[in-house]
Amino acid sequence: MKRYIKNIAALIIASLGLFACEDVIDVELQTGQIRLVIEASLDWEKGTLGNNQTIKLSTSTPYFETANNTAVTNATVMVTNLDTNEVFNFVNQNDGIYTTDVFVPIENNQYQLEVVYNNETYIATETLIPVPDINDVNQSVDGGIDPDLLEVNIYFDDPADEDNFYLIRYYEEGDLFPYFEDYSDEFSNGNEVHDFFEKQEDEDNDQAEFQPGDSVDISLYGISERYYNYMRILIEQYYSGGNPFSSNGVQLKGNCVNATNQANYPYGYFRATQVVKTSYTFQ
Repeated sequence: MKRYIKNIAALIIASLGLFACEDVIDVELQTGQIRLVIEASLDWEKGTLGNNQTIKLSTSTPYFETANNTAVTNATVMVTNLDTNEVFNFVNQNDGIYTTDVFVPIENNQYQLEVVYNNETYIATETLIPVPDINDVNQSVDGGIDPDLLEVNIYFDDPADEDNFYLIRYYEEGDLFPYFEDYSDEFSNGNEVHDFFEKQEDEDNDQAEFQPGDSVDISLYGISERYYNYMRILIEQYYSGGNPFSSNGVQLKGNCVNATNQANYPYGYFRATQVVKTSYTFQ
């Protein structure tokens, strides 16, 4: 018994020592190369002219760096319709934002982005994909993961005899981030597509379950297969955070390339999409 008590006492003393001694450990993180970040989403909302478009340029920063101004203010930006050869020059707003109010979106036309920065030329090409209308939006409580929670449902017709890809965005004002879903018509070609969104409580993101009176904004994008593959990996990596059984994250490259110096590649993606938007208020 005395030996047992002595062992317990030794364990308690050792445990107290763990709490009493705190060493500050400085972790040196590798600093990657500063790269150009291209945020170029030409989104043509269905039923509008789509002439106003914005492209944002910045540079990457070290992980813990928050003070630096990363806006790129000394670039030239233009987009060319490769089917019509029409060129759209984006005006530098001197804050990292480049805009145009004369863009002409045409379904299934191919557009090329060109950014000249620090004597290097970055290019990307994308086809503007059309999107079907949303047939109906309603609510239910029996189609989601939790049968007691409200969910919003959307329905749209997928065109037959062609491969189609979609991005769906749900957002309730006040949430820190929107929720994205990628969708392929591989198993629903030519049929009506049903998608639903159910919010579960998430204190980390200040997200609460849907309640009567809540409104959610819904955007349905028609996207290219390449952008679908890009977003599918991005969404999978984001929502699998903290899952010990998920695959390791990879550095995700978009479709923008450096035509002058291939090794100095940028981050970001150039997309050209048609989007239909709606909103729903829960009853």
